[in-house]
Formats: sequence, structure tokens, C-alpha cells
Amino acid sequence: MQLGTRWTSGDPIPATVPAVLHEQIGQVDTALPTDLLGQPRPRWTLTFLEGRPIAELDTGVIVEQLHDRSVIVRHDDEDEFG
Repeated sequence: MQLGTRWTSGDPIPATVPAVLHEQIGQVDTALPTDLLGQPRPRWTLTFLEGRPIAELDTGVIVEQLHDRSVIVRHDDEDEFG
């Protein structure tokens, strides 16, 4: 596994994040509720597994490119194959 970068949800997506993930990351960021108490927004971590980009939010949401090059959004407690 190769570590890519980290950034705060809602901030501009860094140029190092592959464009194939941008749309889904943006949709997740938009869907996050606004924290009226001023808590910090969760952070994304970009890694690469077998050359495939995977962005994981501190909340457990994962945006990843699969072997067939499709991109999925899932939660870390979900089985990616079922």
C-alpha cells in the first residue's frame, strides 16, 4: 500500500487525487451534514493498493476504484464483494 495525501472534507480536492475519484468524493462531501457546533470536518486519506486509488474518510466512507476500473462508494464495515 502506498500513502498518497490527506485533506479535509469540503476543501478542494488535491491535484494528486486521481480524477476518477473526484465526482464521488464531491458527492460524499456534499452529503455530509453541517456541524452547527463547530466541530472539525472529517479528513480524507488517499492510498493506493495494487496501483488502485482508495480515498477513505475518517467516518468510514470509502471511495475506491476496482480492478475493472469502476468506482464505488462503500462504508468500511461493508464487504466490497457482497
